[in-house]
Amino acid sequence: MRERTKTRFRRGIGGFIASVAVLCVLAYGGVAGVFFVGQERLIFRPTPLPASHVFNLPQTTEISLAVDGATLSTLHFKQPDAKGVIFFLHGNGGNLSSWLRNTDFYRRNKFDVLMIDYRGYGKSTGSIESEAQLHRDVMTAWQWVAPQYEGKKRVIYGRSLGTTLAAKLSSEVESDLTVLVSPFYNLNAMREAHYAWLPAALMRYTFTTDEWLPSAKSPVVIMHGERDELIDIEQAVRLQALAPSVEFVRIEGGTHNNLHHLPQYVEPLSARLAKL
Repeated sequence: MRERTKTRFRRGIGGFIASVAVLCVLAYGGVAGVFFVGQERLIFRPTPLPASHVFNLPQTTEISLAVDGATLSTLHFKQPDAKGVIFFLHGNGGNLSSWLRNTDFYRRNKFDVLMIDYRGYGKSTGSIESEAQLHRDVMTAWQWVAPQYEGKKRVIYGRSLGTTLAAKLSSEVESDLTVLVSPFYNLNAMREAHYAWLPAALMRYTFTTDEWLPSAKSPVVIMHGERDELIDIEQAVRLQALAPSVEFVRIEGGTHNNLHHLPQYVEPLSARLAKL
């Protein structure tokens, strides 16, 4: 009798453990499925703006740039006798109203600036559906503005998410300088840093900055905060190792979001632009 009780107990425990294991597998599979299908929600954090929104920036024209199936809200700051243009690719959050709040930096350094909102950001229509689509949109914007600055300096600038877009563009077009601020090695490296428990096979976006950077057709400057809490500076160190000619500026006290407030970021960038 006692042995039968023990046997039933063991079977009960075994069944319970098996049930828990099945539930864990199902839960993991469910989370993995959500990650695979909803990757855009993790990568892109747009803040929409109403179509009636007005950008109150002096000497700045608002443009609706046509791309395949959508329009990109675009701001073009122009000043007399500019040395050239900075083609600015912003990070994964916000919109033009948070990324271009004033134009003092560009005015002081004698550069115009063109900045786009990706699909679904700000007043841009549509939504990002693939990595290839996003790169095509960036190329369309470049091809619109670059011919306007023939004979002048053209700078490709990327910040955070924008660095990987800038790296690819820089490998495909001629420019005078590429600036990558807070870059990541590739998206798989970001997955390992923040979602290591999810397999790489689920990644529909790769953003292989490491692949494109060595093929850049211009000099490259990497700038990265030493205290960046989102993208560890070691990712930038790994990128610079792939192309030793890349100039690397380590920003003491720099986090992911405070760089534009720091003279140790503003001054080296101004100095580098002055050399063009």
